[in-house]
Amino acid sequence: MSITVKEILGLVGKLDDTSGDETSRERFRRFLKENITEVGQIRDYIEECLRNSGDQYNRALQDLVNYLGHFLGFEVTFGRYQGVKNKIGFDGLWKSPTPFFIVVEVKTTDIYAIKTATLIGYVDALISEKEISDWDHAIGLYVIGRPDAELRQLENAILAEKRTHQLRIISVESLLSLAELFNEYDVSHDDILAVLRPSGTTVDPVVDLMARLVAQRQVEEETKEETTKNVEITEVERQYWLTPVKSDEEQTADECIQSLENPIVIDATLRSQLNAFKNRELNKSWAWFVQATRRITEHDFKVLTGGLK
Repeated sequence: MSITVKEILGLVGKLDDTSGDETSRERFRRFLKENITEVGQIRDYIEECLRNSGDQYNRALQDLVNYLGHFLGFEVTFGRYQGVKNKIGFDGLWKSPTPFFIVVEVKTTDIYAIKTATLIGYVDALISEKEISDWDHAIGLYVIGRPDAELRQLENAILAEKRTHQLRIISVESLLSLAELFNEYDVSHDDILAVLRPSGTTVDPVVDLMARLVAQRQVEEETKEETTKNVEITEVERQYWLTPVKSDEEQTADECIQSLENPIVIDATLRSQLNAFKNRELNKSWAWFVQATRRITEHDFKVLTGGLK
């Protein structure tokens, strides 16, 4: 049985910036390195952090996002949870073998005003201390846990300040998708850098396109496999389909989900009950299951809708 973030925090203690090898933060980070080997596990933990509120979940989210950098081919330096005088307060520093540096700032949401000068200042300070060579080899990256519609507030600030060559924005969901592509498909570290350094400000559309293409290919392969088995389907046979929520003119996809009375959490326990995950490693990437329209079994439909007790 997998352990939850809440249980891990109960074991390691309160996350703070106390230094030392046996502090709570070091025990938490060591747990991640020793036990979390699949992107799917990180996805489960990140989603748990985003479903809950409080400093401890926010700090756990920051460490999880940084740990995700390892799965993208970066050497990761964990940052501080809180800023302090005479210390560079970055959330994370990712070093590419190229070399190229990404200074990470993790935000649970972007509904509040975010001062871009803070992240710019972190990069400038790292350059001054020779940790980074120059701005030609670095960007600041905002990782947003629950982005509002189209990330417009932060994006507009970056555009207005003419920082598009220095700052980028990506949602946690898209960062997870990138890590899954890097670990499960023929996507190289250089490809990851190319995505994170686009001409536009927001990375999400590029990652979303890549993820949907991969998900669609899996659906087509599964459909082809079913066809070759010559399964006879009668006209009266009931079919069940799963399709991702899409934004429309009246509300965003996130707003649609938030309006649900009893949303289903597709965690490892629930995945173990689904036919779609039969003979699959439950902790490996599983975004493919929800990123494209797919046919599912009656059993899976009942599990997902709470009809199977």
